[in-house]
Amino acid sequence: MASPPEAEKNIPTATVGPETAVRSPNREDGKDLDSAYFYLTEHSNVAHSVDLKALRRKIDFWIVPMAFLCYTLQFIDKVLINYAAVMGLAADVKLVGNDFSNVTSAFSIAYLIAEVPNAYFLQRIPAAKWLGVNIFLWGIASACHAAAFNYHSLLAARIFLGMFEASIAPCLMLISSQWYTKSEQAPRFSLWYCGLGAGQILGGIISYGFQHVRNTHFTGWQMMFVVVGLVTSMIGAATIFILPDTPMKARFLTEAEKITLLNHITINKTGIENHHFKWSQLKEAFLDIQIWLLALHTILIAISSGVITSYSATLISGFGFSKPNAALLNMPSGLVSIASTLIVGFGIRYKSHRWAWIVACCIPGMIGGGLMSFSPKNNRAALLAGIYLVNFVVATLTVIYHWTVANCAGQTKRVAAVAIIAGSFSIGNIIGPQTFQARDAPEYRPAKITVMGTQAAAAFVAFLLFLYYVWANRRKDEKEAMLPSENPEEIAESWGNKTDKEKRSFRYVY
Repeated sequence: MASPPEAEKNIPTATVGPETAVRSPNREDGKDLDSAYFYLTEHSNVAHSVDLKALRRKIDFWIVPMAFLCYTLQFIDKVLINYAAVMGLAADVKLVGNDFSNVTSAFSIAYLIAEVPNAYFLQRIPAAKWLGVNIFLWGIASACHAAAFNYHSLLAARIFLGMFEASIAPCLMLISSQWYTKSEQAPRFSLWYCGLGAGQILGGIISYGFQHVRNTHFTGWQMMFVVVGLVTSMIGAATIFILPDTPMKARFLTEAEKITLLNHITINKTGIENHHFKWSQLKEAFLDIQIWLLALHTILIAISSGVITSYSATLISGFGFSKPNAALLNMPSGLVSIASTLIVGFGIRYKSHRWAWIVACCIPGMIGGGLMSFSPKNNRAALLAGIYLVNFVVATLTVIYHWTVANCAGQTKRVAAVAIIAGSFSIGNIIGPQTFQARDAPEYRPAKITVMGTQAAAAFVAFLLFLYYVWANRRKDEKEAMLPSENPEEIAESWGNKTDKEKRSFRYVY
């Protein structure tokens, strides 16, 4: 069954005059209207003819590289402890038993808890500003890892890092959805999410380089945390000034380009900015089955992700490779992550069927889990191939992120939804490292089998989402057929702060 046609795919240009702008704002109901609506109204006398392809390229140049850089640094800062573990951190801070697993999980627990205040602040503060501030702060927290001298001090550094990094996924989801139509969003989400793969590659190079530092007073892993943390804080400060709060405030766009963009993305019916908090939308978010299916899928994928990102270097080292070589051999995982993420993102742009792309990525993930679990100890090629194949699952998270913002309308509901999904990611990352128990060393077979099982379950949940969206769209079609014809200029259907369930013409993409 084909996905509903996404009409915005093939629009090459936009020539829009004053007569096409949204008219007559209802100021009495202004709190339920998106800020984009008022911008269009106030500039309704601006005629414009803009090439959408050129406009997309311009937006891509300003938004995507910055989002990519932020996500790359987020991943590097999070997994530096993975590399530090093979550089002597455990011995230097006197970790014993399951201390390392607990420290790793503490990051994700803090990440999860921080999603509650994140949801509040994202309803009140522009996502770009909130992101920049948190990047600056998590850079400081990352650098503070160098000062850890025992289990508890390292635990404190991980907790603060998790608190500040919790903003990255919700912010980038909301920011990316402001600039593109639903079909255009998928490849852009994939481009910035490639920062994860880039982080895997750069992390290996960084670790390899700092492993050659010889200093009795300031070890290689300590210097690594300080340098990377300071770079992150500088990028965070730059983000505050470079990323615009909304398209309406973008200094790099002309008035004509802003109006063209807003008219172009009206088809999303999800809005851009509205600071009016609505309890009814929050309630709907927590009762919406699609959000909980998305959350379950995210948890299943993140379990495997948590295993690979936190323990890949440890696993590779356990295959008999030296510590510096283990860091370098982890780099192909990044290439697999990048390739799969790009293929899925651009594939969705032209062939839709998001659920099928997820299943296609879960299959090599299951194979990888099997190779890791049951290959002979002396078959290092098969064991390495298993680790690399599991990284195909990274691409599925971009689909979930895109699905969340594409299929949830209403500002309060969207903010709640992205917070739930980000929190679900942290739950998976809490569970994943806990499958690594000291008693299972050095093979950690239960953890490897968990990777295989969760991928199979994730593929099944993706199919359930597909069935749900087909059913929901048919139900909307049936209701629409029983109601009188709708005015195509109805404000609630374009820039009104209504949810996907409340908007008559809203249809889910799958």
